[in-house]
Amino acid sequence: MFENLKLIKLLFDQKSENEVGKELIKNNKTLAIAESCTGGLLSSLMTDVSGSSSYIKANFVTYANEAKEEYLNVKKETLETYGAVSTQTASEMVQGLLEKTNSDYAIATTGIAGPTGGSNEKPVGLVYIGIGNKNGNIYVEKYNVSDKYPRTLIKYLFAKHALKLLAKFLKENN
Repeated sequence: MFENLKLIKLLFDQKSENEVGKELIKNNKTLAIAESCTGGLLSSLMTDVSGSSSYIKANFVTYANEAKEEYLNVKKETLETYGAVSTQTASEMVQGLLEKTNSDYAIATTGIAGPTGGSNEKPVGLVYIGIGNKNGNIYVEKYNVSDKYPRTLIKYLFAKHALKLLAKFLKENN
């Protein structure tokens, strides 16, 4: 019961989105977003904040590997060696996004929202969230949620966690 209450609160909490927006505005910085497993949800949450057009530069949904290669310069070798759901791919998504958009900051998500597509090595509920800035600082976090949740909730949890990480990254890297 308690966990369900926490999830309900999370659904309506815009704290992280607002923190990110305030930090970007305060420092006159821009943000670009690249998503795979969150399918545009992270971008949607960020643009729910009034005034977001002043700091969001570009958003990409690069669901297919070909899109990651074409729009974000993820190397084919990286995808073949490590897979789309990996630290290496998340890092290259961020690097490519920063280069393509000339944004001050970039965030990328790649993971497995399920209910299919998981394996013992890479289970449903696994996501890699990459965050970086044009100064070359790139951070990637591996995050897991329960595979018992429905796909839409897993995507939402990925997006909300990404926003929390981004808010923290912005405060530490300005």
